[in-house]
Amino acid sequence: MPPPVDRPERLLLGHEYLGAVAEFDESTGLGIITVEDPAGPGGAPILGFHCTQIADGSRSIVSGTKVRFKVSPSNLGILEAREIRSRPGTSQS
Repeated sequence: MPPPVDRPERLLLGHEYLGAVAEFDESTGLGIITVEDPAGPGGAPILGFHCTQIADGSRSIVSGTKVRFKVSPSNLGILEAREIRSRPGTSQS
């Protein structure tokens, strides 16, 4: 299960966001994305994800990869990143 979102009140369901993969654990398939939100108070929101949400089907992504993604509730009702796509010019493996 992805870690819970930090500062969820600042994220809109279904909205597309930009961010970067802060960490990804290949063995569990779980990762965290830091949302780019320079205007927001209290620091950037963070959002968990599962490797099945990586849109290219690779189930792997390099920490530091800049991504675009949507936000929606997981099967357990916790907000997570979905439809994760790397942005042009960033690494992904």
